[in-house]
Amino acid sequence: MKKILLTAVLISLLIVPAVNVLAQQQSPPANLDVMTLLDRIVDWLFTILLVIAAIAIIIAAYYFVTAAGNPETVSKARNFVLYALIGVAVAVASRGLVALVRTIVGT
Repeated sequence: MKKILLTAVLISLLIVPAVNVLAQQQSPPANLDVMTLLDRIVDWLFTILLVIAAIAIIIAAYYFVTAAGNPETVSKARNFVLYALIGVAVAVASRGLVALVRTIVGT
């Protein structure tokens, strides 16, 4: 029960700032163009991917701490860290892709 409670608290601590940032965004303008829409979608995905990556790193830390020398658990923790880093790389690449498209299009 303590593990579930601790997990719920950690997840809520990660979600509250993301929800606050998303709630403060302004309403869409009347003349919403494709690049602005793409920019907003990438911003949302970037935030979501970073939150998921942070949760995966917390889970990996938990597995590392509770491994007690078990190689299977340590391997699982390393995989969580690897997947979290891949997620962050995908998020950064998506931002770079939008910047590249903006440069090519010239907006």
